[in-house]
Amino acid sequence: MIRALRFFLCLLPWLALPATAEEVTRKVLRFEDLQGWQKDDHAAALQTFVNTCADMNDPDWRSLCALAGQGPDAKTFFELFFRPVLIENGSRPLFTGYFEPELNGSLEPSARYRYPLYREPNVSKVSNPWLTRREIETGDFMADKGLEIAWVDDPVELFFLQIQGSGRIQLPDGRMIRVGYGGSNGHDYRSIGVELVRRGIYKAHQVSAQVIKNWVRRNPDAGRELLFHNPAYVFFRRLDKVPAHAGPLGAMNRSITTMRTVAVDPKYTPLGAPVWIEKGGKTPMRRLMVAQDTGSAIKGPQRADIFFGTGDAAGRAAGKLRDPGRLVVLMPIQRAFAMATDLLP
Repeated sequence: MIRALRFFLCLLPWLALPATAEEVTRKVLRFEDLQGWQKDDHAAALQTFVNTCADMNDPDWRSLCALAGQGPDAKTFFELFFRPVLIENGSRPLFTGYFEPELNGSLEPSARYRYPLYREPNVSKVSNPWLTRREIETGDFMADKGLEIAWVDDPVELFFLQIQGSGRIQLPDGRMIRVGYGGSNGHDYRSIGVELVRRGIYKAHQVSAQVIKNWVRRNPDAGRELLFHNPAYVFFRRLDKVPAHAGPLGAMNRSITTMRTVAVDPKYTPLGAPVWIEKGGKTPMRRLMVAQDTGSAIKGPQRADIFFGTGDAAGRAAGKLRDPGRLVVLMPIQRAFAMATDLLP
């Protein structure tokens, strides 16, 4: 999967109202109720749907996947076989973004490439929680065990790679290798963004990944101690079967698609389902995406994380996103009406 933790966990937590089964409502909408539906690139969404729909086990979804693979008119396909369902539980809607980092690294250590990415040691798998971040990075427990996958040139970017849980590493000869989440030391994540706010260094609305990175680099000694505030440590594995040009693996173990993949709470939204996004904020978004990923902090029917792609530009765009809106799930017609608690007149 693309990650065990999320970029937005660096920020103050978003507090959703607790949900119970009695609070959940499911309202069947019309396609004309979806803002901007007529203008979207439905063919791009259909291709993303086809990428993962074969892995959906339910007969309703599998039959629709077979039809989608025949290359129908995309907009007609969705309108003919699906109905939009608005699922709510009283929690506050929130859209955030995530991305795949890209770091500079080498398969051999050097004066420039000094910061290793490790595979998970066997002792961590059986003794969990294991050592803290501080103990792993300052002790000699990982030395001479052949656990290094690669070495990178920036410890701050490595820290954020661990938060994302997946990324690409560009080698000196231009080749790319992809790494993904390969385990953890079992310690709970502690947000360094929250810690900066607690110390009075920043206000909550000022905190972002770039702000944190800049502060750590301006204050190298205090910055290193700040990173140790988070005892959680992520190990990696090489993903050699995923082409470097393709997207990282999502929760369905398939490559995800820039600006067409959304991470959701699978308690409410089936993985593989088309999802209509109506995001507000300074840059409104009206787009059909596919629920192909999850995240440990993605909780609730109106909570979503949009995949912005790979690299620094994607990271900057994803880091700015924290907007309200509405998420509507497209469900097979019979299933939509069967699950409905409310119908439009």
